[in-house]
Amino acid sequence: MSSFSFNKTIIGMIHVDALPGTPKNSGSVKSIIESAKNQALRYRSLGIDALMIENMHDVPYLNRKIGPEITSVMSIILYEIKKETNLPCGIQILAGANKEALASAHSAGADFIRAEGFVFAHVADEGFFNSDAGELLRYRKQIGAENILVLTDIKKKHSSHSITGDTDIIDTAKAAEFFLSDGVIITGSATGTEPLLQEIINVKKNISIPVLAGSGINAENVKSYLEYCDGLIIGSYFKKEGKWSNPIDPERVNLFMNKISVS
Repeated sequence: MSSFSFNKTIIGMIHVDALPGTPKNSGSVKSIIESAKNQALRYRSLGIDALMIENMHDVPYLNRKIGPEITSVMSIILYEIKKETNLPCGIQILAGANKEALASAHSAGADFIRAEGFVFAHVADEGFFNSDAGELLRYRKQIGAENILVLTDIKKKHSSHSITGDTDIIDTAKAAEFFLSDGVIITGSATGTEPLLQEIINVKKNISIPVLAGSGINAENVKSYLEYCDGLIIGSYFKKEGKWSNPIDPERVNLFMNKISVS
C-alpha cells in the first residue's frame, strides 16, 4: 500500500485548463501542461502539503467515459507536477472516470485518486451512476497499482441521492470502508459549499479510515473542520474572489495557512 498518509493534510486543487476535444478547449497541449505546472509550483511555494489535479473546465462532462486524449494529457500533467514539486499528488477525472484516473496516477507515480460513484447509486448532472468499487479495485490489483490510495466521495455534491434516501451518510461511509475505500470525502451540496460539520463528526466516530472535507472550507471555518478531518481539499477558496475558475490568490492561501499555523 501507499506510504502516504493523511495528517491534517491541506490539498490544493489544480483545475487543469480545458483539455483537447472538449468544448471550451482553446490552448495547445504544451500551454495546458505549463499552466498546471505553474499552479503546482505556486502552491508549493505557499506551503501547501499536497496537490490534486482535476479536469473541471471540461464541461459538459461525460458519464464515466473519456477518450485517450484526456487520459494521456492528464497523465503527463500529473507526472510533471510530481517530478517538479516532489509533493504528494492525486487526480480526479470527471465525471466518474475512476479507472482512467487510477491508470494516470499509476503511470505518473502519484499517490491517490478521488473517485465518485464508489458505493451505492446516485443521479448526477451527467446521469445515473452505479457503484464501481468492485471493478475499480480489481483493476487496481490487475495493473499493480495498490500503492495508489482510492479516496471516495460519499453523498457527493451536485447529485440527487433520493435513490438511497433511506441510507444515511454513516451507513454509506461504513459501506465504503467495508468495500475497501482508503478514505471518504464529504462535501456540501455544491462546489464552494461547506459540508455539515456534524455529519463529519458522526462519520469520523463510526469508521477507522481517513475522513476528508471536499468543499467549502475557508479561512473562517478551517479550524473547526480540521479538528475532525484528516485532510481538506481546497479549490475555490484559494482562487481570486473565491471562484474556482480564477487564478490562485496568494493572499488567500497565506491567510488560510496562517490560520491553521496559529495554535
